[in-house]
Amino acid sequence: MSLGLRIFLVYVLFVGLTGYFVLNTVMEEIRPGVRQSTEETLVDTANLMAEILRDDFKAGTLSENRWPQLLRAYGERQPQATIWGLPKNQVNHRIYVTDAKGIVVLDSSGVAVGQDYSRWNDVYLTLRGEYGARSSRSDPDDPNSSVMHVGAPIRDNGKIIGVVTVAKPNSSLQPYVDRTERRLLFYGAGLIGLGLLFGALLSWWLSRALHRLTGYAQAVSEGRRVEVPHYRGGELEQLATAVEQMRTQLEGKAYVERYVHTLTHELKSPLAAIRGAAELLQGEMPPAQRLRFVSNIDSESARMQQLIERLLNLAQVEQRQGLEEKVAVPLSVLVEQLLQAQAARIEGKQLRVEQSIGGDLLLMGEPFLLRQALGNLLENALDFTPAQGLLRFSAERVGEQIECRLFNETAPIPDYALPRLTERFYSLPRPDSGRKSTGLGLNFVEEVVKLHGGVMRIGNVEGGVEVVLRLP
Repeated sequence: MSLGLRIFLVYVLFVGLTGYFVLNTVMEEIRPGVRQSTEETLVDTANLMAEILRDDFKAGTLSENRWPQLLRAYGERQPQATIWGLPKNQVNHRIYVTDAKGIVVLDSSGVAVGQDYSRWNDVYLTLRGEYGARSSRSDPDDPNSSVMHVGAPIRDNGKIIGVVTVAKPNSSLQPYVDRTERRLLFYGAGLIGLGLLFGALLSWWLSRALHRLTGYAQAVSEGRRVEVPHYRGGELEQLATAVEQMRTQLEGKAYVERYVHTLTHELKSPLAAIRGAAELLQGEMPPAQRLRFVSNIDSESARMQQLIERLLNLAQVEQRQGLEEKVAVPLSVLVEQLLQAQAARIEGKQLRVEQSIGGDLLLMGEPFLLRQALGNLLENALDFTPAQGLLRFSAERVGEQIECRLFNETAPIPDYALPRLTERFYSLPRPDSGRKSTGLGLNFVEEVVKLHGGVMRIGNVEGGVEVVLRLP
């Protein structure tokens, strides 16, 4: 199981449990919260009614004047109100009044007048000077049938002479509770969903970042040239930088050791030739022979200089992890310039040159490196093409890349040599002179092509050899 998936699963578990407990706690508090708010309203209403009814209660005229009709009319009202999207079409308060003995003297419902309510907490506690309230079920088996009752004392000079109770059924509050619960579940589920989506995106980003870093480390271990993955600060950026620094240090040590070894090996041959010629020149010899040995010294010196220069160029390319600039380079113009630079050699060997390159083909990269790479290919082709032979440059677009082909008419490359042509210091003897080159030209071309994100292929074709470059 990937690290990103494990992080996501832990995140899902955390968000799920947190969301469940938070929603469950809030849901459990909705019903008590609504009833507490309603109870506060009932307290205010009961105390208001106690003040309004006090004078008529003291006079003993509650049941004789207009109060029964007023309460009956109040109970029959139809408000036709819409409260938070829910309709309210009837008044569901019940108001009753008891005397100091708990006997009901006035009831808005008209069903309890004359009954003894002195045992009910709303009356019993209020008559004793305490806060009187109760919640009773009209149907003992139905929890939704409970009715809240709140009593308020009717006082005469500080003495409690009666009780006014205002009652409200909890069933009238249930639609608001249900609506609140539904909205809470909807928004809660939405927030949890957004949290999970955020967690999934975070896990995906982290997995992708780690995958890039892992791929970079694997590519480095395989010796491939890749760019360092970049992140916007943080530990991942520091880790990528640390891996790159470690790679640079390790490669630098190995690079120096390898190049000192190979350079020493390659310089032995020309140095031995120069030393041998110098020793012979110290003795007496004919002028023609002396001139030949001097020429050998000059030739071997030039070979060493060329070897060192090409090694330096190759080292610069191999040490780079990316392009310093990307410029659109017209391929047809670049090839024409290279052919013009080699015009003397082409004319001297009377070679036939063919071109098939569209003017709209543009290579994206560093012009200097591209010129050096194609120049090395052309020089190599000229070395192996016989007099009056054929050179052919062609190019075409293949998808998002440009495929450039250089064909030269020559003898086929031996099978044993094909896989080694781009090895450092490996070279085949030139047909004209039998001498070998530094063996760095094709290796340099391959490194430049890799640096540009392309591939290079060399193979035998009918009538000669063809080099294929695929570049962006």
